[in-house]
Amino acid sequence: MAAATTGVLLLLVCFGGGLGLSSGSTDPQDVAALRSLKDLWENTPPSWDRSDDPCGAPWEGVFCQGSRITALKLSTMGLKGTLSGDIGQLTELQSLDLSFNSDLRGPLNPNIENLKQLSTLILAGCSFSGNIPAELGNLPNLSYIALNSNKFSGNIPASLGNLKELYWLDLADNQLTGSIPVTKKKDPGLDQLLHTKHFHFNKNKLSGPIPDKLFSANMSLIHLLLDGNQLTGAIPESLGLVQSLEVLRLDKNFLTGAVPSINNLSKVSELNLANNKLTGSVPDLTGMDSLNYVDLSNNTFDPSEAPEWLSKLQSLTALVIESGRLQGEVPQDLFSIPGLQQVILNNNKFNGTLTLGDSISQQLQVVNFQNNDLTSVTLGANYNNTLILVGNPVCSAQLSDMLYCRVQQQRVSAPYSTSTAKCGPVFCPPDQSLSPQTCSCAYPYQGLLVFRAPFFRDLTNNTVFQLLEMSLWTKLGLTPGSVFIENPVFNTDSYLEMQLKLFPSSGMYFNRSEIMRIGFDLSNQTYKPPKMFGPYYFLGSQYPFLDAAGRGSSLSKGVIVGIAIGSVILVILLGMLGLYAFRQKKRAQKAMELSKPFASWAPSGTDSGGAPQLKGARWFSYDDLKKSTNNFSESNVIGSGGYGKVYKGIIANGQTVAIKRSQRGSMQGGLEFKTEIELLSRVHHKNLVGLVGFCFEEGEQMLVYEFVPNGTLRESLSGQSGIQLDWKKRLRIALGSARGLAYLHELADPPIIHRDVKSTNILLGENLTAKVADFGLSKLVSDSDKGHVSTQVKGTLGYLDPEYYMSQQLTEKSDVYSFGVVMLELITSRLPIEKGKYIVREVRMALDVKDEEYYGLKEKMDPLIQNTTHLTGFHRYIDLAMQCVEEAASDRPTMSDVVKEIEMILHVDGLNTNSTSASSSATDLYMPRVVIVTLTTIQCLKRRSAAMLSTTVETQYQQNLNPSSRNSIYLPFSSLCCYLTNIL
Repeated sequence: MAAATTGVLLLLVCFGGGLGLSSGSTDPQDVAALRSLKDLWENTPPSWDRSDDPCGAPWEGVFCQGSRITALKLSTMGLKGTLSGDIGQLTELQSLDLSFNSDLRGPLNPNIENLKQLSTLILAGCSFSGNIPAELGNLPNLSYIALNSNKFSGNIPASLGNLKELYWLDLADNQLTGSIPVTKKKDPGLDQLLHTKHFHFNKNKLSGPIPDKLFSANMSLIHLLLDGNQLTGAIPESLGLVQSLEVLRLDKNFLTGAVPSINNLSKVSELNLANNKLTGSVPDLTGMDSLNYVDLSNNTFDPSEAPEWLSKLQSLTALVIESGRLQGEVPQDLFSIPGLQQVILNNNKFNGTLTLGDSISQQLQVVNFQNNDLTSVTLGANYNNTLILVGNPVCSAQLSDMLYCRVQQQRVSAPYSTSTAKCGPVFCPPDQSLSPQTCSCAYPYQGLLVFRAPFFRDLTNNTVFQLLEMSLWTKLGLTPGSVFIENPVFNTDSYLEMQLKLFPSSGMYFNRSEIMRIGFDLSNQTYKPPKMFGPYYFLGSQYPFLDAAGRGSSLSKGVIVGIAIGSVILVILLGMLGLYAFRQKKRAQKAMELSKPFASWAPSGTDSGGAPQLKGARWFSYDDLKKSTNNFSESNVIGSGGYGKVYKGIIANGQTVAIKRSQRGSMQGGLEFKTEIELLSRVHHKNLVGLVGFCFEEGEQMLVYEFVPNGTLRESLSGQSGIQLDWKKRLRIALGSARGLAYLHELADPPIIHRDVKSTNILLGENLTAKVADFGLSKLVSDSDKGHVSTQVKGTLGYLDPEYYMSQQLTEKSDVYSFGVVMLELITSRLPIEKGKYIVREVRMALDVKDEEYYGLKEKMDPLIQNTTHLTGFHRYIDLAMQCVEEAASDRPTMSDVVKEIEMILHVDGLNTNSTSASSSATDLYMPRVVIVTLTTIQCLKRRSAAMLSTTVETQYQQNLNPSSRNSIYLPFSSLCCYLTNIL
């Protein structure tokens, strides 16, 4: 001990002396500015706490030349806070990258105009709001501006026209309004930006006409993205002067008039004019020899035969003209274009014979002529992919059984995903993923990669996506095989989006410098994808840095120098010795808790490390469960997942149970496992899978649940279980599962957010009673945090709340969104993402309120219910489902609202909402008034008093209720609890 004390003393003296003699190398003004920013930000890198010298130490993400700070590159750091005016003191700053920090909020301070050396400004994927400062136009060196995917509002500043060096201007996905500014007398405008190559203004609320003055032959534009705005008027003729254009998107506006001559834009590879109000003739695209993708859908062009250019554009990969008023014979040469992948010409007036002969393109995947006047079809031997002719005379009653006459029967290959087949069955914890390179679990840098105008439409082409993978790992400085692409899909904006995971070359983590470098390369477009993918943007998720929880606070130099004084050192050493002894004692206590986490459940004076007791959950030994499953026989396996395998077993009392056995690598710590069991033992509801017991012995963690005999809802919808669900059964299943979720949100104590609601997590018990499963690994919500959850996501793509991609948070409303997707599954029996199509988007696009019987959804419905003579409350059900899947969480109902509405649907038709298959339980949200008051009072007292009231009394109340719908009252739990608490 004496030697150790002497060593610590020498270390402190040397350390303190060294710091006392050192001098800072960073300009004091820059130090003051950066420390001011640090005080406003949470989650700054740990190195920012270790010194007062950002350039000398140095600080992570801070780059210097001499004593001045010239760059801040802090992409994907999880920063929280605002950007204060002190940023203007970094007068030599050339590059500012704060991208993908979604919790950076507030306005962009006008003092940014003091950064006269700034050339690169990247704030993509944050949450900045307010007006874009006009002062940006006073920064003469600005060449790159990326403010996309924020919450900026107001007008585009006309002053940006002063930026003569600007080559990239991305303002997409904000809330900008007003017109596109052009020069007026002495006022600048965007028409002055002759060297700018990228105008990305899509997904805003811009209005007014596209100014004719905006374009000239001297411009260098290659990408003009104005889609998803509120622009009106005609397309200006001056657009045809910009012969450098490669991507032109004007779709989803209110443009009118005839399309001007643009066939001299020979470099354009993507042209999208869909969903406007354009008139006149279908535009002549004869000279546009580079076109890969054309979409002219949903305008009001004059009726005409198919234009000649349809079969002459030899570079074409996708042709989309829905509702284009085209008529006459289908040009057969169209299908011989070598690279053609997709032809969508539905809702036109084509007639005669459709011939897909032996000379068709080998890449052709989809041909859709739905709702035309075709009377016959000739198919060659080479065509065996998707053909849709529903709504044509050829699909008369005599031929209605042909595959091309049944939309719901179409089958295409699954979209591409990076293969990990060579790795075998490796299961990773929920917060890790399997690296396809090392076949081991690691923490990838992940996010949403979105391509705004790809030149192809085939999502099954392995070669194309493998080329993307190779370009990513090559150009981002990663090792081969370290890129994982998952679930590419075209969204409602015709953008190609996919989940991207980048894995560290060695070890389990990236360090901060690597994340900042990769984030910068993706946010400032240093990375260039293969040309066929077109322009892109990336929204990175917060990275779980290894050092995130281990940061300490910094010490001032005065304190460090003072440590060198003998008397102060002596006091500190004495304190350290006392602290050392205290920590040794705590470690011993902690080790005892970890070795026997269930000791607190033991009767007084006993050791329960081996056999803990808990009300509501039975303890099983390892041998008990081994015997009940025939030594964990594979023949007893009834399911598997990231947690491990699930076995069917029969315990000693003859009860059939489901035993979830965790695998190595997915186990929790003993204390976490104990906490989970305590939670599950308190949750009792007829529509939740009940916990029977647990095992914590011989290195095993097992949970024993009641056995639910009829499998998952997904198995029934897909026909695997052999159970046929009519419409009324589906309504009752929806009601039961909604009641289970509402209980978790509003009556569980503490409230629980499921985070992975899906049809495979809804089990069907006796009489098809719906039971929500797998909520044991869900996220608890404290009263102070209700409505807000951390970013540890367990959700499944297709069910995941779209707000998560921006906020990185899941709430009760995220469960509502997922449940809405399940409601649509109950209608269609389709997977959320199937054949590259997203069920929410497909239903939303097909809705037709004029169809009083089927709402326009008949072709998308499960055949089992499609011909039902009376679909109880179908319209109300669809309206409710679409409310649940609203993109904004604030527009969605609560689960208790959902319960109430489904009960009303069943009541209107005279159906009993308390029938066996959707029975109200004691904890349903509709109860006799006196019982609600009694139960709620118990809950409130439990939350306010340290003395625990008997849960047995509460449980007995719950089990003996027999509510009558006539004498029931709906009372939201939270409101009633607050009311009773105030009375008490």
